[in-house]
Amino acid sequence: MLQNLYSLINSRIDRFSNGVLFEHKDAKGNCLNVGAEDFKAEVDAIAAGLLELGVRKGDTVAIISPTSYNWVCLDFAILSIGAVVVPVYETSSPAQIKHILNDSAVKYAFVYDQSIFEHVDSIADEVSTLVNTYILQENALDYVKSLGAKSTDTAVLDAARGDVQQDDLATIVYTSGSTGVPKGVELTHKNFLFIVQSGLDDVPELLMRENARCLLFLPLAHVFARFLGYAAVAGTTTIGIVSNVATLLKDLAHFKPTYLLGVPRIFEKVYNASSQKAGLGLKGKLFKDAAKVAQKVSRLQQSGKRISPALKAKHVLYARLVYSKILHALGGHIEYAVSGGAGINPDLAHFFTGAGLPIIEGYGLTETAAPALVNRVSANKIGTIGQAMSGVEVKIGDDGEVLIKSDAVMRGYHNLPKESADTFEDGWLKTGDLGVMMHSGHVSITGRKKDLIVTAGGKNVSPTPLEEAVTTNPIISACVVIGDNRAFISALITLDADNLRHFLKVHGLDEEAETKDAKEFPLVKAEVDRSIAKANRLVSKAESIRKYAILDEDFSEANGQLTPSMKVRRQEVLRINAGTIEQEIYRRK
Repeated sequence: MLQNLYSLINSRIDRFSNGVLFEHKDAKGNCLNVGAEDFKAEVDAIAAGLLELGVRKGDTVAIISPTSYNWVCLDFAILSIGAVVVPVYETSSPAQIKHILNDSAVKYAFVYDQSIFEHVDSIADEVSTLVNTYILQENALDYVKSLGAKSTDTAVLDAARGDVQQDDLATIVYTSGSTGVPKGVELTHKNFLFIVQSGLDDVPELLMRENARCLLFLPLAHVFARFLGYAAVAGTTTIGIVSNVATLLKDLAHFKPTYLLGVPRIFEKVYNASSQKAGLGLKGKLFKDAAKVAQKVSRLQQSGKRISPALKAKHVLYARLVYSKILHALGGHIEYAVSGGAGINPDLAHFFTGAGLPIIEGYGLTETAAPALVNRVSANKIGTIGQAMSGVEVKIGDDGEVLIKSDAVMRGYHNLPKESADTFEDGWLKTGDLGVMMHSGHVSITGRKKDLIVTAGGKNVSPTPLEEAVTTNPIISACVVIGDNRAFISALITLDADNLRHFLKVHGLDEEAETKDAKEFPLVKAEVDRSIAKANRLVSKAESIRKYAILDEDFSEANGQLTPSMKVRRQEVLRINAGTIEQEIYRRK
């Protein structure tokens, strides 16, 4: 049994001492390959330096930086000596940073660049525990390693590493706050070790296959990406690290992953970009038909039904003309994609699966150290979040809430004993999500307890199916369904600037028009109407969207309506757009 997360490195060396563990680029853009032994040496050197700085077991150390190789090294180094990692999104405001640093009593902070340093420096006097802040881009880790190199007493490092046990606190991860003030989730070494082993057991086709490769670009401040990093070290994966998602397609082509970890928004953008590139002419018609064929083939395969010779022939043709180009853009070697963080639209999942890239959807929370359920490759049911992972118990409560129990579940919320107690019921974690379980053990999410809308007429409406259906249109970026205590259901719509520009160009309209002007164009309104009508066909009349308003700008972190993990802050959207809701949607005549 592994003693702690640092033990994963030694285990990797024992199994694959000569293989490449990480691939990344240095500051000059040069590609570097790092083996497990070199990685261990890097981690040990940083750990020794941290001890010289004064970091001790139980001390909290913040990392405020985008995803990078340095992030991973620093994470393992801090964990190896029993200190506690506090990840913070680099896009956080000074106020958000202050809350997290104070709540977790951070002593040392490692930040990406000067601009983030200035954010921290502006609130440093209000964080009494903060000792010092170091800038990664200004060779902070080289400085730390130089301190460690001056010490000839390796016994101190050995003793610190030997004192770290499974039940010790590893990290405090703050939830992204889509429904309120972020809470610090306390996760132990055991929490991660348990769920990592479950991942290796449940999806070995991804994590344990020979020559497995995955490109990591999601923020390591999010528990989903953090889990993947640990699972990669524990398995056979060579993991590529990308700091800038703007170069993602180029990096995918270079790295050639065998599997990909992403959130639904990533897959939506790939599909929408392919659709828009095809346009409205013959290529556009071919793409639309190819999409329908892929979805139909996937659904037939899922149900175990026969695929007709005619459909099979079209599928083979489109595999050469359409699907192959999409797979090539993703590196050409990709075999699976894992979607998490939020529910993926089944139509989108069927498209990619039918195109030759099976979408494996899973489910988890920060409170469960990332995944708790996952679809197995051999039993993948699109439209579900899969079955409970090995060693994880899942059940549906009397009120339809999904409840989870396992050794991966957090020990509680930091400094919040009442909230910690309230989120458990007889030892089961209350997820806040509503779901149904099939006889096979597969679970489908039907909505969130807090998001459930109750109209003035007493009708209970889950907004998720409607929102997912509306946003399948390439020009629509987001949809927030509203109607709590209202006479009818309505929606707030935002448009995707890039796809809108292409749409306007194709239809001979002013492609340079700003969103606030373009949203008034009859063709744009007709396109949104079409998507609303499509979504309404999924529900009863009482649940259907009667009215909507198109907003002037998309949701973003900058305007406070999107979390760093790309989830909509529903309550903040309602607050910021209260005027639009009252004046344009529910105004009494």
